[in-house]
Amino acid sequence: MYKSLIKPLLFLKNPESAHHTTFDLIHLTFNLPVASSIVRSTFALDDPKLEREVFGLKFKNPVGLAAGLDKDAKLIDELAMLGFGFIEIGTLTPKPQEGNPLPRLFRLPQDKSLINRMGFNNGGVLAAVERLKKRKSDVIVGGNIGKNKVTPNENAVDDYLYCLEALHPYVDYFVVNVSSPNTPNLRDLQEKEPLKQLLSAVKSANDQKAKPKPILLKIAPDLTDGQLDDIVEIVRETGIAGVIATNTTIDRSVLTTPKGEVEAIGAGGVSGKVLAKRSTEVIRYLHQKSGGEFPIVGVGGIFSPEDAIEKLEAGASLVQVYSGMIYEGPSLIKKIKKGLLAYFSR
Repeated sequence: MYKSLIKPLLFLKNPESAHHTTFDLIHLTFNLPVASSIVRSTFALDDPKLEREVFGLKFKNPVGLAAGLDKDAKLIDELAMLGFGFIEIGTLTPKPQEGNPLPRLFRLPQDKSLINRMGFNNGGVLAAVERLKKRKSDVIVGGNIGKNKVTPNENAVDDYLYCLEALHPYVDYFVVNVSSPNTPNLRDLQEKEPLKQLLSAVKSANDQKAKPKPILLKIAPDLTDGQLDDIVEIVRETGIAGVIATNTTIDRSVLTTPKGEVEAIGAGGVSGKVLAKRSTEVIRYLHQKSGGEFPIVGVGGIFSPEDAIEKLEAGASLVQVYSGMIYEGPSLIKKIKKGLLAYFSR
């Protein structure tokens, strides 16, 4: 029904309006007693063979929702009904910020991809904390954290530590995001020394907690092999729990959408089907270079069970979807789990 009826209607609206409409509908309908039972039974697929223990957490299944869809933790309980093994909120910043000017989200249907330059639009970490306090589901939740646009890079660590402190009692793991292309100079923090300092500070603050949480690093797909070598070294030296590979790409050469149309859209990171190959390459490189020393969460271009299996075979322990949900619909999660169940049962 999604592809034949809901998707065509949503694609008549601009992408960000469609997102808000979808969230409103989910909030309205999923909380009706009969509807919630139908949703749960439709999307449920639980099996011990799907369970995974990664960085000390036990996941009901390895299929998660990537950061960016539910930035402000507004629909964790409702999205959990779709059968995700984990949900990542954010990117959250200390202070609320509007993000970049509209329009800032664009569909590329020919490439089954998206371009976004959202700019960490969110209501601030404290507002998200108030929602997290009220959540009812037991789904694993990750907190993706970043810095405010107005915070200079030399003070960035303060923003990350603020978010860590605020979120710590309410999320199960953290993701340090320095890889979005849509906050000016943010990717400079991926350079070896600034990144090592940032992760060391976050890890140190986390280790002082009574119950430390796993700390992951989300990286860009545009890193060179030399930079990926640095990532492996930094993960080892700082002792963080793992890596999420990858964020959106600034490489437009992979697109088949007419060049003029893409240029008219302007700046932004590309996600979706065209990211699949590069994200898998990064996963494989990190896994082989590290000897499987740390877990990798694979994200980028997962539109089918086969795409998810490809990420796992490259070395990922878990996978996340985002753009695939937009193009394929919520049934994608159950399809992937069915495919993985068959794969794990071989």
